[in-house]
Amino acid sequence: MADQGAAAEIAAGYATEAGALELGAVVIDGVAVPEAHVRIPFATLNRHGLVAGATGTGKTKTLQNLAEQCSAAGVPVLLADIKGDLSGLAREGETSDRVTQRAHETGDDWAPTAYPVQFLSLGQGIGVPVRATITGFGPILLSKVLGLNETQESTLGLIFHWADGQGLALLDTKDLRSVIQYLISDEGKAELKGIGGVSASTAGVILRALVNLEARGGDEFFGEPEFDPEDLLVVEPDGPFQGRGRVTLLELADQQADPTLYSTFLMWLLAELFEELPEAGDVEKPKLVFFFDEAHLLFNDASKAFLDRIEQTVKLIRSKGVGVFFCTQQPTDVPNDVLSQLGARVQHALRAFTPDDQKALTKTARTYPKSAVYDIEELLTTLGTGEALVTVLSERGAPTPVAWTRVRAPRSLMTAIGEPAVTEAAQGSPLWPKYGTPIDRESAHEKLAARTGATSAPGTPPAEPVPPQQAPQEAPPQAPPPAEDEGPGMVEKAMANPAVKSFVRSLASQLGREITRGLFGTARRRR
Repeated sequence: MADQGAAAEIAAGYATEAGALELGAVVIDGVAVPEAHVRIPFATLNRHGLVAGATGTGKTKTLQNLAEQCSAAGVPVLLADIKGDLSGLAREGETSDRVTQRAHETGDDWAPTAYPVQFLSLGQGIGVPVRATITGFGPILLSKVLGLNETQESTLGLIFHWADGQGLALLDTKDLRSVIQYLISDEGKAELKGIGGVSASTAGVILRALVNLEARGGDEFFGEPEFDPEDLLVVEPDGPFQGRGRVTLLELADQQADPTLYSTFLMWLLAELFEELPEAGDVEKPKLVFFFDEAHLLFNDASKAFLDRIEQTVKLIRSKGVGVFFCTQQPTDVPNDVLSQLGARVQHALRAFTPDDQKALTKTARTYPKSAVYDIEELLTTLGTGEALVTVLSERGAPTPVAWTRVRAPRSLMTAIGEPAVTEAAQGSPLWPKYGTPIDRESAHEKLAARTGATSAPGTPPAEPVPPQQAPQEAPPQAPPPAEDEGPGMVEKAMANPAVKSFVRSLASQLGREITRGLFGTARRRR
């Protein structure tokens, strides 16, 4: 028999006066107490959160549960559907003995429910195709996608700077490829030298990385029309889902070969939203909740500049009314500077098969508030499927007691609806006329071809004229004066000096802001 007094004491820490997301019921000694509810106040969702746990512990169903309740409360949601099974959000769930039992254990008046869903894909896929321009991504984000080191990232920033100064719009991969090929050609050698002594060998490394990205399908993602993040902020105005927040699923079955592109695209969306949205301050519920699934992909092998921008974005986006949940297997996948800013933690079971696993388990246990009810380190390895250790920020902004929680069952379908159904829904979406057909207007590729007297590559469609309002923005300050010595790789030689290395990194970051307003200014320029 569960200790009702202990359960009631824990549940008291989760009591709310305003709206809250019902996560599940408190568990004591393995028995759920249906009357002891574990909640996340909607007003604290923009303080961000973490959903973590080993494979097969129920993370995906927790995400589905969170997305459903956000939508029902009129809060739009973005999730990455990596395994394809979140598409069931669009259909009513099916009752079963397990669902009925879970509803009884958690005190949930479960009823089958469908939610408004729109399906997106990066470039060509089964959802509405979404794209971003090379210029819109900027050198720091693009460097992450290309797998460049810090020296190469600095070089890419200088190449962006040169293209912008020449009025060469970088819209798709062939634009950047044409710019790099021109700069390392005999005709462009002098100009390559003039942008800071960048070596042809470093430019060649970037070019090869770009060609590899094209081979992985990057040429289908980078281009126009560029996706407008405001299309995520939809509350259904009428129909059967009136008043519900739209759930946007990024279908990634076709993009699993290049997961870094997906995670970096989500970071770009978040940065765009930061520029688009006005300051909101304290809100009763967020304008949008972002779920970063497989969050470790975002942080793996990331440069310091990239990590600094993530930390800055997470810190500042809360004031715009946007909540961000990072989803991963180990909490240690998320850098400490980011982890410290996450107000809600939903930790499913961890595995401790290796010494590294045991070390991560101990670190995780130490980050929880002390509990007189649970042995946290032991419990983290014995939680059942669909159970989690939870602590969130209360309405007062204080951490709640640690709660062993049995999570509610999702009300929508807990399996995939199939690719034909997703494709049909995508092609019937109001976003399809806006993004379904790619555009290839005049940009760097065509202008450089005209300058050198070359013809367009076979199969390249004729360029469309650039509308005046879409012409590249005014040129930033002129590039540094030409280097005196043509020697091999002046940047690489100088990078051995720590002071110069710091200066170049700072310069590259500044150039990123001038060309694309850093991670935050692309949407403003687009409009």
